[in-house]
Amino acid sequence: MSLLLGAHTSAAGGVHNALLHGKRIGATAIQLFTANQKTWNGKSLTDEDVLQWERARAESGIQKVMSHDSYLINLGSPNPEILEKSRKAFNDELKRCQQLGIDYLNFHPGAATQGTREECLDTIVESLLLIANKANQGSTRLLLEVTAGQGTSVGWNFDDIGYIIKKTSDKLPMGVCIDTCHAFSAGYDISTKEGWDKTLALFEEKVGLKHLFALHLNDSMKPFNSRLDRHAHLGEGTIGIECFKVCVTHPKLSHLMMILETPTPERWPQEIEMLREFAKERVNAKV
Repeated sequence: MSLLLGAHTSAAGGVHNALLHGKRIGATAIQLFTANQKTWNGKSLTDEDVLQWERARAESGIQKVMSHDSYLINLGSPNPEILEKSRKAFNDELKRCQQLGIDYLNFHPGAATQGTREECLDTIVESLLLIANKANQGSTRLLLEVTAGQGTSVGWNFDDIGYIIKKTSDKLPMGVCIDTCHAFSAGYDISTKEGWDKTLALFEEKVGLKHLFALHLNDSMKPFNSRLDRHAHLGEGTIGIECFKVCVTHPKLSHLMMILETPTPERWPQEIEMLREFAKERVNAKV
């Protein structure tokens, strides 16, 4: 089975360009922003946008697509104005994803700011349940991204993720994306196969592996358990290259969608090829 592997590609000039960018770097999967990630009111898609997207998807051969929502969105905000804006922006993002037939909508759970962790988690659940009817009308699955735990962010531990999943997954299409940099910075040692095995066993206990659909592949500039989110190129950070060899060969991971968010886009073709070579080496070693 070929790896579902790619990167967060640029949609500058139109969302369809993210697919064509993916084709150029040798990707079989991509992540993109469907609208400006730094504004509350993302631009609506036109019929022409959708038509260009459909043509480019057919041309590119990209098998899986994931969007990343706006960095402004906080579905757990205790501030009523921010919460209202976040819910509207998230609903708009879901609409764009459904228009384009995007497989996954990846999002950071939220941040408590001046509220409590428990209140934040319950507000996130409430926010998600409010869009259950809309979410069930399309094929897009919502993926909670494991965070690094900076500031008052929730979702950096599997208890938080499991709480949200258990409250929502029977009511709308939900899932999880593990970012390797975030997980390592949050205190999950995934630098070796043994570490990955322990982490996946804990994930199964707290969340359930059936809910894991995607990985963000990033090394970390910061130390283990630092709770800081600083991406590095694969093998050039504190996690080390073995982590990523495991990602593309482990039977519980290698079928997942994998997206690079490493710092230099010009290096993505080489990183994609390197990961494919790791997968081939492990297969050949078993022959």
